[in-house]
Amino acid sequence: MATRLLHLQAEPDLRDPSLLLAFEGWNDAGEAASQAARFVADALQTEPLAELDPETFYDFTVNRPRVRLENGTRRIDWPTFALRHGAAFDGRPLIVGVGPEPHLRWGAFCEEVAAFVRRFAVRRATLLGAFLADVVYSRPVRVTGFASEPALAEQLALEPSSYEGPPGIVGVLAERLRAEGVEVVCFWAGLPHYIEASPNPRGALALVQRAVAHLEMPVDDAPLRASAAEFEERISALVAADPALSEYVRALKKREFAQ
Repeated sequence: MATRLLHLQAEPDLRDPSLLLAFEGWNDAGEAASQAARFVADALQTEPLAELDPETFYDFTVNRPRVRLENGTRRIDWPTFALRHGAAFDGRPLIVGVGPEPHLRWGAFCEEVAAFVRRFAVRRATLLGAFLADVVYSRPVRVTGFASEPALAEQLALEPSSYEGPPGIVGVLAERLRAEGVEVVCFWAGLPHYIEASPNPRGALALVQRAVAHLEMPVDDAPLRASAAEFEERISALVAADPALSEYVRALKKREFAQ
């Protein structure tokens, strides 16, 4: 059932739904993770399902609401974590959640998501993230990650991350969902730290392809592939026009070859 912090906008009868989540902010280099989740949500023509109370989890001086005009009337859109539902071509349901990483009360946030998971009997969750790394921009985007079960990680040929340090909400929520008995898979895209360009559709495409393959919910990724190709052309021109950046990329390639 809904709680005072979780506002249901619909109550569909979802049979064994999967969950796909991404968060803007610290977990979302190049907006790759949030763009990937939104692309899947749009491709499946999802509809509103629920949202979490923004007043509880966000500092509005950090992530301010947005004012927009709708038919001449001013509306305020508050930052929040929103969940939508849709289905693959064979009818299997998917719930997609996207929103800013919460600033406050991470424990309470994770408990609300856990309550939502119980409400809709979710057994599989896929979480997306993206980080900045020392990688060659023109190489295929490297996707690392982890799974709640070693056998599943091996099945997915997941290259484990060696990261140790402060986690984002993705890691904290993944641990909470695992404790809830949910099968959890996290995919992380490594993006070049020296390219200040956002959104990064190459990173989003890599995450979409890994996520939908794992979920067995194919989508038409042609628009994203086109955006990724155009993005790579622009970045190649940018690198070629900057001697210092070109030298740095050449050094990265040599280092990669030496390994």
